[in-house]
Amino acid sequence: MLKNYLHRLGKIPTSVHPLVKSASSHPQKTSDQLKKSDFVLTPYIKSSNLRATYQILNTVVPYVLLWILAIKVASISFWLLPPIITLLILFSLRCFSLMHDCGHYSLFRSKRMNRIMGFLLGVINAMPQYGWSRDHAYHHKTNGDWERYRGVADFLSTEEFSQLDPFNQRFYEVLRYPLMAIPGGFFYLVIKPRLILILGVYDFAHHLFTDLQKGSEFNLAQTTSAHSSKHWQSATEFWDLLFNNICVISGWIFLSHVWGFGLFWTIYSITLSCSATIFIWIFFVQHIFEGSYAHKTAGWDYVLGAVKGSSYLELPAILRWFTADIGYHNIHHLSSRIPNYHLAACHEENRHLLSEVKTLHIRDLLNCCQFLLWDAESNRLVSIASFRDTAQMETALK
Repeated sequence: MLKNYLHRLGKIPTSVHPLVKSASSHPQKTSDQLKKSDFVLTPYIKSSNLRATYQILNTVVPYVLLWILAIKVASISFWLLPPIITLLILFSLRCFSLMHDCGHYSLFRSKRMNRIMGFLLGVINAMPQYGWSRDHAYHHKTNGDWERYRGVADFLSTEEFSQLDPFNQRFYEVLRYPLMAIPGGFFYLVIKPRLILILGVYDFAHHLFTDLQKGSEFNLAQTTSAHSSKHWQSATEFWDLLFNNICVISGWIFLSHVWGFGLFWTIYSITLSCSATIFIWIFFVQHIFEGSYAHKTAGWDYVLGAVKGSSYLELPAILRWFTADIGYHNIHHLSSRIPNYHLAACHEENRHLLSEVKTLHIRDLLNCCQFLLWDAESNRLVSIASFRDTAQMETALK
C-alpha cells in the first residue's frame, strides 16, 4: 500500500526509498523451491460481513427479479427471453460461486452465517451445500495427488484405460467430451441430489427391515446409530441433504403451479444446465492442462499442487465478477480461507512467486479437454491420442 501511495504522489521514487521494495528485490524461486510460508496470505484471510452481505444482495435480488421479468416477458413474446435467460445463467453461476465461498467459511466472518447463506444459495441451484463442500474440501486437500483424487471427471490412469475393451474406451472418451457437460450439468444439479436421498433412504429402510426380522432383539436407536450410509458421511450431511430436497422440490411444485409447468421447467432447465456447464468447464481448465502437476502420493507436495496443479484463468471483467474471481485459482488453493473479494489483491502481492503458474483462457478449453488420462510413470496428464500412439510404437518395437 505504501509503495502504491508514494508512486501515485510522484514525489519519492519507489526504487530508492528505503521503506519500499521493488519487484526485483524479491528473491526469485522456482516453483519446486516454494513453501507456503513464502507467500503473503494471512492479511487477506480476514472476511468482511459488510462486503459479503453486499455480494449476496447484488446476486440474489437481481436473480429473483430476472425470474419475475422472464415470466412477464414470456406472456408477451418468447423471442424476448434469450437475453433474460442469459443473465439468469450468469447470476446462477455467481450464486454457485458464492456458495463455494460459504463452503470454505470465507465469505462471512462467522461459521454460522456461512452455513445459513450457503444452504440458501444451495437451494437456489438445487445443490445440497454441506455435502458438496465436504467433497470439494477433499479436492483441496489432495489436489495434484492423482492416486487419491482423479480430477473433475474421475479420470483413469493409462494402465486402467488400456485394460478396457475398445467399446468402453470409446464410451469413456465420449462421456468426457466438452458438450457432455450440458446434460451432465443438469444431472449434477437437478437429478443427482434427489437420487442420492432416495438411494440413501432405501438403504436405511433395508437395514431397518433386516433388523426388524430379529424380533425381540430389535432396538430402533441402536439400529439407527449402527447404520452407516455410503451416500452421506454424517448426520449433519443427511439433514442438509433432506432439507435441501424439501425446499427445492417444494419450490418446483409451487412455481410450476404459479407460472405453469412447461414455462417454469423450460427456463429452469436451461438456466441450471448452462450455469453448471460453465462452472464445470471453468473448473476443468483450472486443473486439467498440459504440464499440470499430477503426482503419485509418494513425494506429493501441497504447494506444488496449488501452484503447478492449478491455473490462473484470465477472464474478461464481466466473467470475473460472475465467477467471483475464481480464476485466481492458484491463490485460492494456497489458502481457501481467502474470500473471493481479496483474491485479486493477494495475487498481485504474490505475483513474483507465480511466474511458473499456467495462464489459461476460456478459449483453451478444447485443447485442455484432450488430457483425459493420468500417466502414473511420468506423473503427468496425457491425451488418449498420444497414449495410443505410444502404445502402437511400443507394439511395433517388440
